[in-house]
Amino acid sequence: MAFRGLKWDYTGLRVQNLARSIRFYEKVGYRVVSRGKMEHGGRMVDLKFTGSAHGLELNYYPPGNPYFEPIVAGTEFDHFGFVVGDIEGWVRLLRRKKLPIVADWTERGWRLVFTRDPDGNWFEVGGRVRSRPRRPS
Repeated sequence: MAFRGLKWDYTGLRVQNLARSIRFYEKVGYRVVSRGKMEHGGRMVDLKFTGSAHGLELNYYPPGNPYFEPIVAGTEFDHFGFVVGDIEGWVRLLRRKKLPIVADWTERGWRLVFTRDPDGNWFEVGGRVRSRPRRPS
């Protein structure tokens, strides 16, 4: 499997204050399209810019969260987010290419798998979990 079927969907930024960040991005033309709480306790807000398919995800990780790190200037980048059609195939490909899997979980019907580049920047591939057909009783 080559690196095909990959769609760059959004960029994630870590923020210290969701409300303050939302106000800023709305002022420059973004609009909030969804909000959610991650199973590990973080919160996220998805924004879109009119005319662009690429989204912006604002991520807040409270102190005590496994992904919390104090933010200092230059460390706000969280991850690139890509959507794939065959998540299991991508996991096999990452392993075959000897790329580290630094996080892997499933929530709301999506499997989210993260690797990182040599500088520590996270790269997420996410795909819908295929439901298995039920066996007849």
